[in-house]
Amino acid sequence: MNFALILFILLLVSGAIWAVDSLLLKPKREPGGKDPWWVEYGSGFFPVILIVFVLRSFIVEPFKIPSGSMIPTLLVGDFILVNKYTYGIRLPIINKKIIDLGQPQRGDVMVFRYPEDPSLDYIKRVVGIPGDKIAYQNKRLTINGQPVEVSDAGEYFHPERLYYSQQYVEKLGALEHRILNDKDAPSFINDAALFPHRDKCLYNNAGVICTVPPGHYFMVGDNRDNSRDSRVWGFVPDENIVGKAFFIWFNFSDLGRIGSFK
Repeated sequence: MNFALILFILLLVSGAIWAVDSLLLKPKREPGGKDPWWVEYGSGFFPVILIVFVLRSFIVEPFKIPSGSMIPTLLVGDFILVNKYTYGIRLPIINKKIIDLGQPQRGDVMVFRYPEDPSLDYIKRVVGIPGDKIAYQNKRLTINGQPVEVSDAGEYFHPERLYYSQQYVEKLGALEHRILNDKDAPSFINDAALFPHRDKCLYNNAGVICTVPPGHYFMVGDNRDNSRDSRVWGFVPDENIVGKAFFIWFNFSDLGRIGSFK
């Protein structure tokens, strides 16, 4: 049972208690009489739960980064905020879009439900939108036949693992962001899964070439050789989208990380 469902159940229960008290019990209660404990707590928490539910479901939702797949953009332990309406308004729990306000763009950092287990939330960068031909060959990204521009940005030191990765600045459209490559990591994808639309992908010794099907997105982590992403488990369907990540609001280890990112 996920948190959204738990919050929804609490909202229904507290809302029912508030309604019963307001319509049936309060009019019969003697002036100055004490509310039963279940009414006091149930109706008292209802407005708080309602505000949290609306904010979390339709406006912004907090997440914590659990892995290093998005280093150097996002670090393990970053607490981030995700915009829930950028790509449209969706019904809570079932995640069905009811109002279309926009579509993911190349370069967006997006949270989505993991296709292999929708109970899990993943975060990666959008590199392919519907119709794109994505080639990741010899650790370089090509979109629709055009190599994505990269420039050397020196080495990146991983303090928790005491090693260096090669760092680059990658440009997707007008957006620049940093990525990492490990010199010793192989180019080929050795653990590709059997995923829907796998016939749209060709695997070879240099990596993978895919054509993104309609209504799907190709997601890749910025820590390119340490990210299990669309290169392995395939495309993210539109119905799995949660929202666009846009702000780091806390990190216990480094308060200086608070702020927006791209």
